[in-house]
Parts: sequence; structure tokens; C-alpha cells
Amino acid sequence: MNVLLDNLALFREGFIGTVSLTLVSGLLAMVLGVLIAGCRVSPVPPLRIFGTAWVTLLRNTPLTLLFLVAFFVVPKILFPGIDSFVLGVLACGFYTSAFICEAVRSGFNTVPMGQAEAARSIGMTFMQSMRIVVLPQATRSVIPPLSSIFIALTKNTAIAGAFSNVELFNVSKTLSNDGYDIAVIFVWVTLAYLVITFTISGLFRLLERRMEVAR
Repeated sequence: MNVLLDNLALFREGFIGTVSLTLVSGLLAMVLGVLIAGCRVSPVPPLRIFGTAWVTLLRNTPLTLLFLVAFFVVPKILFPGIDSFVLGVLACGFYTSAFICEAVRSGFNTVPMGQAEAARSIGMTFMQSMRIVVLPQATRSVIPPLSSIFIALTKNTAIAGAFSNVELFNVSKTLSNDGYDIAVIFVWVTLAYLVITFTISGLFRLLERRMEVAR
């Protein structure tokens, strides 16, 4: 308990850092994931090729390697002096977007093709049929896998702690270097992660129940 009480401000900063990384990179991943999923089912061949390449490349690249590229290549080539938090968000967001894309695409496949064809037959464009007809129905089947993806994202943000981001893993490393018992540190850090992941799980369960009522 002394470890927590003596370093409460540091633990709070690390907790907020992990939550911030999860929220911002999750939002980025959701936007990119839905857009790339649209590319994957697009009638335009170049968009399908781009979507497939995006998913194949990011899903088969280790997240640590993406962090190395984000922190040691991007600042030198594209954006010198960019903030480490932004780089962490980009690495986590891009990586997670590939998994969200596949979850959303699988949701698209649960909607009967005839509904999309009917939407096109009454003059809707591809984007209109996706936004008005397909996406609302696909959302119900996408919620459960998205919960698992966001929980995995929360744990993946720990890698950002090794790249100058203040989050829970970074806090554990700092306290360990200060001489505190590593086992006790990990207990408190684990409890903090459980609070975040249980909250995410609960929110998605609530959302799933709301969508079931709407059905």
C-alpha cells in the first residue's frame, strides 16, 4: 500500500496516460477501420487493393516494429519534433485499425446482399447505401469483437511506455528503478489495467443490450 500512497500522483498520471492513449488511438482506429472496411467491399478495384494491402501489412507487422518506425523514421522524414504522445497514438491507432477493419467487414457480410442491391436500385450511391442501409445493421454484430479489440488496445499501449510516454508500464519501470518491490508495483499496475478493461467490457455489454432492444 505504501508504494501506491507514496507515489499516488505518479500512478494517477500513468493511469490518465494509459486512458488517454486508449481513447485517442481507439478513436483514430475506429475512423480508419470503418473507412478501410468500406474500401475492402468497394466496387472500385484500386480501393479494394488498397484496403487489402493496408490490412495485410499492418496485421502482419509486429506492433513494436511500428513503434520503432513511428519514433525513429517518421520524425526524421515527415514531421520533425512531433510529440511522443502523437506518435504513440499513430502507432497504436494504425495497428488497431486493421483489426477493426476486419471486424467491420465481417459485420457487413451479415447484411443480406439483396438489401444493398435494393438500395442501389432506388438510386442510392455506394456510400449512401453503406451509410444508411448496411452500416446500421452491421453495427449489432460488430460490437462483441470490438470489445475484445479495444481491450487488446489498452494492453498494447504499454509499449508506448518504452518510448517516452507516461503510462502505467512506464510508471512501473520508474518505480522499479527507484528501488520499490517490483512484485508490489505489478500488483497495483495490474489492478489499474483491470479497472480500464472491465470498464470497456461493461460499456460494450451495455451497448450490446441497447442494440438488442432496438432490434
